[in-house]
Amino acid sequence: MSYSVRKNNWLMRLFSPVVYDLPAPPNITIMWNFGSLLGVCLMVQIISGLMLATHYTPEVNQAFDSVVHIMRDVNNGWLIRSVHANGASFFFMCVYMHIGRGIFYHSFYLSNTWLIGCTIFLLLMAIAFTGYVLPWGQMSFWGATVITNLFSAVPYIGGMLVEWMWGGFSVGDATLKRFFVFHFLGPFILFMLVGIHVMYLHETGSTNPLGVNSDPEAIPFHSYYLLKDLVGIFLMISFLFFICFLLPDLFLDPVNFIPADPMSTPLHIQPEWYFLFAYSILRSIPNKLGGVVALLLSVVILYILPFYPKSLVRGSQYNPMAQFVFWVFVSSFIMLTFIGSCPIEPPFVTLGLLSSFVYFSFFLIYPLVCLFWDSMMEKIIVSRKVN
Repeated sequence: MSYSVRKNNWLMRLFSPVVYDLPAPPNITIMWNFGSLLGVCLMVQIISGLMLATHYTPEVNQAFDSVVHIMRDVNNGWLIRSVHANGASFFFMCVYMHIGRGIFYHSFYLSNTWLIGCTIFLLLMAIAFTGYVLPWGQMSFWGATVITNLFSAVPYIGGMLVEWMWGGFSVGDATLKRFFVFHFLGPFILFMLVGIHVMYLHETGSTNPLGVNSDPEAIPFHSYYLLKDLVGIFLMISFLFFICFLLPDLFLDPVNFIPADPMSTPLHIQPEWYFLFAYSILRSIPNKLGGVVALLLSVVILYILPFYPKSLVRGSQYNPMAQFVFWVFVSSFIMLTFIGSCPIEPPFVTLGLLSSFVYFSFFLIYPLVCLFWDSMMEKIIVSRKVN
């Protein structure tokens, strides 16, 4: 596309600096694809969610039946609902990969971008939780009851806060309506935050696998990375439809196919898989307030990363000690996710406590390991200069 067209057409002029002429490092790998994949996931969720909202009824006696109506009677309703439900799992897969890449390559030193990203992550978890309640199945109802009850641990105002969330003295019709409104409006707030996130990213530029300044060698985003992103998007959408057509219930809890019954508690209450790591941390602490604090801290702790002392080289790619610590952290995250789906009995209780300890220890040990490696490298460099 000629420069004159991009300059004179108002629509092209709006998107050209963001997509077409954006300077990008020449060496970023597939791990940098997850930002664009997350943007596609957000749009898929918003569009499919709007379609579902036209047939969904946020009322305790009709919510479950309205979802059944969407699946059985609405033209292609089964596909739209499956895309929305499984799309949430794909969304969180990409989010965790995106955050993991940011930690490994020290992208958190782009402080404004990282802090907005952490806020997006918190809001995304709240939106996903309220969305899980909307089908009003057994796990939806009891999950909402357990999680909202956690706010009662807040000193002084906990009871009042829980009643305000419920709209009464128990989870009921007012709760469902409030959750529906939040789940409907939340993605548009999320979309705005994503815009701010991208704005800050384009202000500083992306990091790269070498961890060095690549501004002199920057290349335009189109066509190098636009085509690369499109390949990633095509593969993700293909895999999503593969799941929707062949394994539509892969990520869904079988208990949630039973209508909500306040008089019958499921044997094992658990959230969706993408919340299991935090849920496992919550239940590994015997004290209620301590568990709630640990649950909140498991996500909020990401906010401290930009305030770490800066390393000589941005990233862990040349630091075997930091790489070991990072992969132990990833292993603890996977272990916590697994334990969250297991019964609360030995040995899972002990494993959950140990994995929680390893999870939080990472945020203390990681910067120390990076600083220790830097000091070792400085000593080696100085000794070689002397010799």
